[in-house]
Amino acid sequence: MNFHDHSRLDGTHAFLSASKYHWVNYDEEKLVQTYRNHFAAALGSELHDWARKTILLKRKQKGNGETINRYINDAIGFKMTPEQILYYSENCYCTADAISFKNNFLRIHDLKTGVTPASHKQNEIYSAVFCLEYNIKPHEIKIETRIYQNDEVFVHIPNPEDIMAIMNKIILFDKLIENIKLGG
Repeated sequence: MNFHDHSRLDGTHAFLSASKYHWVNYDEEKLVQTYRNHFAAALGSELHDWARKTILLKRKQKGNGETINRYINDAIGFKMTPEQILYYSENCYCTADAISFKNNFLRIHDLKTGVTPASHKQNEIYSAVFCLEYNIKPHEIKIETRIYQNDEVFVHIPNPEDIMAIMNKIILFDKLIENIKLGG
């Protein structure tokens, strides 16, 4: 048998694919909701990319209170680096939406384009990975994180003990994963 040529689809995934088989159990309403969420996530990625470029070009936006405009303007105002990879190991790295570290002050901003309320835990993990990568003790610096979502800014001052606990868990879990990789 000669199979049809679908090489144009290499590396892509259909929405109704076998590997994401849960759609078989959806009713029509659930399918529509899930499909819309899928495209909302894709739009969120596009907005993050546009924000990164805009921050790098230092192009301030209208001060109209919109989430993305506030995020961009604050990142430019605080001279932050957009989409910065933070690296501890091959098992633990992440990308902070916007970050700066000046005068022992770590600032991390997270742009959320969805409507589901975000947690500050993600920013705490960014803080922990930053501290591990640059060998900084969270007790010896100031940390402020922000979430930009639904035209609001949620400011969080994490407890250094919480950041230290995440750092310790990263170190432990990284060692466990490496041990598994070695056959342990």
